[in-house]
Amino acid sequence: MLFSRRQFNLSLALASLSCTVATRAHAEPAHVSEADETAQALAYRQDSSKVDSKKFPHHAAMQRCSNCSFWQGKPDDAWAGCAMFGRKHIAHTGWCQAWTPLPG
Repeated sequence: MLFSRRQFNLSLALASLSCTVATRAHAEPAHVSEADETAQALAYRQDSSKVDSKKFPHHAAMQRCSNCSFWQGKPDDAWAGCAMFGRKHIAHTGWCQAWTPLPG
């Protein structure tokens, strides 16, 4: 069966479109910005060392997202999911008011 030029171009366009959709489906989730509404409500900081200790006296230097019970990644992942932020990723070195120690 021979394809006409029109059929070939249409097939090529559809194949290209399906590759684009597949690539976007596997793209990295967005990173949480400190300006994000949820981040502001939870006082999220991408760097735990920059948390205002006067404003958050319960914050300790060893607290960071990667050792929080809400962290959804491996301990050494730079960015990972968090139960508090939906599909957006948070920084390994981050911190927020919801920080809870790992069980055990």
